[in-house]
Amino acid sequence: QVQLAESGGGTVQPGGSLRLSCAASGSTFSINVMGWYRQAPGKPRELVATIASGGYINYADSVKGRFTISRDSAKTTVILQMNSLKPGDTAAYFCNAKIGYRDYWGQGTQVTVSS
Repeated sequence: QVQLAESGGGTVQPGGSLRLSCAASGSTFSINVMGWYRQAPGKPRELVATIASGGYINYADSVKGRFTISRDSAKTTVILQMNSLKPGDTAAYFCNAKIGYRDYWGQGTQVTVSS
């Protein structure tokens, strides 16, 4: 079992920055991949960025060059630095951890980009 605690998020103007943090607890040694997904109203949940236990990083094309995912040395906290935010980035952002074929999710944090 893994528990995920998210922090960060909020409202920012276009072009601004936000930082999301996700701290994992429990059976963290079993985590294969951690990352962030987002879901806008009326749309399916989509991948934003992930980082695997071996260090491989994957970004959605829509955030490449603007978002950066990183983690601490213990591999239990994942940070998503979001720069040059656009209104299209507005969504609920969810932390995710994968152990084998099982997904664990955080409760989500709202990011709103609006002038």
